[in-house]
Amino acid sequence: MKIADMIVTPVAIADAPLRNAPGIHEPYVNRLIVELVGEDGESGFGEAAYSTQMHEDLQRLRPEIIACDAATQQRLYEIVATHLDADPENRPDPVLKNFDLSPAKVKTALPRTFSPIEVAALDLTGRSLGLPVAELLGGRVRDTVPFSAYLFYKHAGGGGEGVDEREDVYGEAMTPEGVVAQAQQMIDRYGFKSIKLKAGVFPPDDEIAAIRALRVAFGPGVPLRIDPNTAWTVETSIRVGKELADDLEYFEDPTFGIGGMAAVRHGLLAEGVDIPNATNMCVTAFSHIPESVREDAVQVILGDHHYWGGLRATVELGRICSTFGIGMSMHSNSHLGVSLMAMTHLAAAIPNLTYDADTHYPWLDEGDEIIVGGKVAFHDGCVTVPTIPGLGFEIDRDALARGHERFQRIPYRDRDDAGHMRRTVDPAWERKLPRW
Repeated sequence: MKIADMIVTPVAIADAPLRNAPGIHEPYVNRLIVELVGEDGESGFGEAAYSTQMHEDLQRLRPEIIACDAATQQRLYEIVATHLDADPENRPDPVLKNFDLSPAKVKTALPRTFSPIEVAALDLTGRSLGLPVAELLGGRVRDTVPFSAYLFYKHAGGGGEGVDEREDVYGEAMTPEGVVAQAQQMIDRYGFKSIKLKAGVFPPDDEIAAIRALRVAFGPGVPLRIDPNTAWTVETSIRVGKELADDLEYFEDPTFGIGGMAAVRHGLLAEGVDIPNATNMCVTAFSHIPESVREDAVQVILGDHHYWGGLRATVELGRICSTFGIGMSMHSNSHLGVSLMAMTHLAAAIPNLTYDADTHYPWLDEGDEIIVGGKVAFHDGCVTVPTIPGLGFEIDRDALARGHERFQRIPYRDRDDAGHMRRTVDPAWERKLPRW
């Protein structure tokens, strides 16, 4: 299918005041919707986190993408790579400035810029061939994809501002009791069978207490995870790992870097504690895998097609993980149904993605969804893999236009959790990793 046009639409969605190691979510988060229009008028869609730089890059790429065939994804990749100056290591990913990453580990712009184009191209190709995207990725190995309840410490408020302020569905959660209540609401609504807590917000003992409260509330059959986004030193990470040895399914990014993660792994093993280390921060590109394997730093990688370079690249990541006996889960950020459906097709096509995937989708306000029919349904914590062509949805053009109008109206552009923390919670806040 020849590509007749590429349309890039920035949209804003309300975001609740969720806490993390870098600070607090702003009232809105921006997303980029990439639409590839085929010569027959059919469209395919991809979604990405917004940055000013990537929005500009995608717009400049439009003349070169037009007239390509949507099925020639390698050609599309080469166009993006050439545009980004051949050496992507010299062009850092603009989305991740919320986190302090060393130059050697910074995610680069090429995979993230290519990803929404590739997803849209696969969606368009699948529609033209009458095939679901999962079949274009090698075929589904599962018909439903399980996701995990993604908990946050949270201030009161539902996101949005002024007349656009949203209902606070989940309420404040700044204590172990509040975290448990949030988990119960999310499980009641979506049926999730596992739980992840975004940590790195309070002193480690407080967050240990929250995990223990979740264990008491939901029993030994519910897998638990904790993710402090590298807010802890190696020593603190080892202490927390020992404290939670019987409670964690895996230990996600407790400390910084491959060396730090390896030190935590070996330090815990020396204490007789064998908790798998998981990451979406220290192993973020194919070039990082050899060192991680040599050091035995990471036992679970949270793949994310948004920054591994698209769906096909993340399927390849799955094969590499299988070769080295590394488990796979899936990372998430605030997103719409376009990304959720891409994640669902991807997870359906990776045999060894056996850990429940992350998703921020429960935090999305129903009024901000841009696909026809509203928010995607979950059944027993799972999303059913569509059997209809492409990604399996249609875009609600009116909702897309509302999201774009909202983007044009709000003052927020590139994400700034630390700045919003200073504006709303603590004027003296400094982004500091590790903090404990």
